[in-house]
Amino acid sequence: MQDFLSRVHWDADAVRDDLRAYAVEHLGDPEAVLVLDETGFLKKGDKSVGVQRQYSGTAGRIETCQIGVFLAYASRHGHALIDRALYLPETWAADAARRAEAGVPEEISFTTKPKLGQAMLKRAFAAGVPCAFVVSDSLYGADHQTRRLIEASGRGYVLAVTSAQRLGRKPVEDWLEDVPAKGWTRLSAGDGAKGPRLYDWAYLPYGIPPAGWKSGLLIRRKKGRPHQFTFYLTWAPAETPLSTLVRVAGLRWTIENCFEEAKGETGLDQYEVRSWTGWYRPITLSMLAHAYLTVVRKHAIGGRRPRHARRGASAAHRARSPTPAVASGLGTAARSCSPRALVGVASPPPAARPRMSLAQAHSAPT
Repeated sequence: MQDFLSRVHWDADAVRDDLRAYAVEHLGDPEAVLVLDETGFLKKGDKSVGVQRQYSGTAGRIETCQIGVFLAYASRHGHALIDRALYLPETWAADAARRAEAGVPEEISFTTKPKLGQAMLKRAFAAGVPCAFVVSDSLYGADHQTRRLIEASGRGYVLAVTSAQRLGRKPVEDWLEDVPAKGWTRLSAGDGAKGPRLYDWAYLPYGIPPAGWKSGLLIRRKKGRPHQFTFYLTWAPAETPLSTLVRVAGLRWTIENCFEEAKGETGLDQYEVRSWTGWYRPITLSMLAHAYLTVVRKHAIGGRRPRHARRGASAAHRARSPTPAVASGLGTAARSCSPRALVGVASPPPAARPRMSLAQAHSAPT
């Protein structure tokens, strides 16, 4: 396994492209959402590429860790991770000796997390991944270049920002005074472990967007805690109702589910390699395995097969890849157009034979 991850010649980015095509084929939907977020990989020592003491959302504190930025695809059919990038801190990017030891390519320079996220969004948009919105936490929502990129792509966004984020001439928290007393609507942001996730929501339009679009500030207030708010900058088609913006905002948590499932089921955080290539290869394979399990679950619980239209979109998507599809060799039953189930059912056992004594069994003809 270590030879396969470290020395055998294969292209992790080509596998990523196949993974993305596989997710589009089986989970694709025009109303789907792309989700940007990051997760930490706790480490000991200072040899693993990109490791340093930095904040990890996984641990909820500053720890010695690597940080990976990820892009997830979430639709009514399921959710899966479709792209990834290792964050290389400035201290690493500027240390030639450490870079050489870890095999960091010469063309890799220090890149902020929002920039890494933008690169993944560009790849998804260029590949024709069907989606209507992009969602993220405040690290990416605060970046104006990320917002402009999404707007230029013709997609909407619901991006979380901190209370200090400025909108116009004042922080977004100061916009609360513009919400009328009856301007709050109680809506569910999706189902959680304990049922519908109900919050109070308010929407304030802002700016002068182009024809056919609207921009504004979405505010979430927690039930029973009237002074606890979450803020989102939004960009959406003009006819988009508040309920849709709320639903999209709630889909940000699907990437947390992806992290939890992939770490628990496909070893996303169980790699034991230190190099640049050694990070991308096991991470990509774990993502591919997680996507495959997502499709298996979808079919096992009675989900319908992907429509032929999605297969066509996937074929066009894959045609853009310079390398043959790798994922096509995985789970051929899952990729088949035939009406057979994804997971084959074992043949029924032969009918039970009448019991016989041991003596009879020995004397029976063979």
